[in-house]
Amino acid sequence: MKPDSITMTTLSGLGKQDVVCIFGTGDFGRSLGLRLLQAGYEVVYGSRDPKNSALLPKGAKVMTHEEAAQTARVIFVAVHREHYDFLTSLSLALEGKVLVDISNNLSRGLYPQSNAEYLSTLVPGAVVVKAFNTISAWALQSGGLDANRQVLICGNNPDAKQAVVDIAHSLGLTALDRGSLRAASELEDIPLQLFPMWRLPFRIAVGLLAVFFIYVLIRDVIYAWVMEKKDISFRIMVSLANKVFPMVALVMLALCYLPGIMAAFLQLYNGTKYRRFPDWLDRWMLCRKQLGLLALAFAFLHMLYTFAIPIRYYVFHRRFTFTSTMIKENKTYEFDNIMAWRSDSYLAMGMLGFALFVLLGITSLPSVSNSLNWREFSCIQSKLGHLTLLLCTAHTFLYGWDKFLKPSAYKWWTPPGYMVSLVVPCVVLILKLFLITPCMDRTITRIRQGWERSAKAGMPHKKEKSSQPLIL
Repeated sequence: MKPDSITMTTLSGLGKQDVVCIFGTGDFGRSLGLRLLQAGYEVVYGSRDPKNSALLPKGAKVMTHEEAAQTARVIFVAVHREHYDFLTSLSLALEGKVLVDISNNLSRGLYPQSNAEYLSTLVPGAVVVKAFNTISAWALQSGGLDANRQVLICGNNPDAKQAVVDIAHSLGLTALDRGSLRAASELEDIPLQLFPMWRLPFRIAVGLLAVFFIYVLIRDVIYAWVMEKKDISFRIMVSLANKVFPMVALVMLALCYLPGIMAAFLQLYNGTKYRRFPDWLDRWMLCRKQLGLLALAFAFLHMLYTFAIPIRYYVFHRRFTFTSTMIKENKTYEFDNIMAWRSDSYLAMGMLGFALFVLLGITSLPSVSNSLNWREFSCIQSKLGHLTLLLCTAHTFLYGWDKFLKPSAYKWWTPPGYMVSLVVPCVVLILKLFLITPCMDRTITRIRQGWERSAKAGMPHKKEKSSQPLIL
């Protein structure tokens, strides 16, 4: 790929950096200096008050800005944009230097141009590179083991960028070139983002949680209070929650695989893979990982609440009352072989489904997914994913068993909550079953390999490539 850059100044001697200068003695400047010292660099700080150096890492030198600038070719500017003005008086000392701007803003659109571009106008004789602004001081202190290890870099001079890349590699970090200095605004916006890929999944999760909770509340608690004059509101805390959590988990798991199936049908309809999906489908497919992780969180809650059921006072009371009644009436609770099969199958499907659910969550972690090739990853996320959905759906069917046949289950003519939660998973499984039939699977495979249906044989299409990979 050709870099989108313009060579502004010819730099020589930008091989291994023995001396690195840092303007600024704040948290980031101190953390960066410590890492550089550990990597074998000589660190020189430029400070407006060189005598105040008690907090700086041991082994670093402290000088005035002008003196420090003369000791190194690469200078990290670890000060806020509001304090850039002092650099104009150092224009001669900074001539030909590489200034690494690591600053960020408090909000988007605060200034008409990026901090790095503004810095390049203040010191036109220097070469400005935007880097290290997405790395926190804590990440540098922790050695990058428990934090982001990727350094995003942009600039107009390839030699200057390579010098910064070499420093990043020496610190045990990875570097990614994002192009010219015009990309600095984009890099400065990245630390300001707050869960951008999680917003839609969170909204879906909250919406499903609210709808199912209100639905179950009306059917169980309000119905009992209105029709039977019973106050069972205490069941909201555990019983109702343990109904709602698995319903949300099952629907959200199905929503992870529904967009892939919809994309496959769109490819079959268009007869090509070179036609862009609708924007809403693109966005949906991009957040499938987050949907799955939230579904796994609700499944964990369901498991924890289920473990708490035997120690509840309500359960103890019902068990004691039932046992006392049987003793008083001299009755025997007969063993039901069918119910035993149903109960064991219900538990087995739930445990197997949850185990595979956890496996899907583990393999979605970057540290694990990066160790898998594409075939392994797609096999786990697609084939085992649909198997997980099948087991969890079977678990729900066994939970309901024959309740749907009893008129008493339809309170106020509404179906039980578990039946509502089965709609989306059943639709996904039926459509997937249709897609894996030999005739359909063969056609989809050919389309993904580049085959296109001719305009005469089907619908005309535009050769507009989709930007989204498809996992079914």
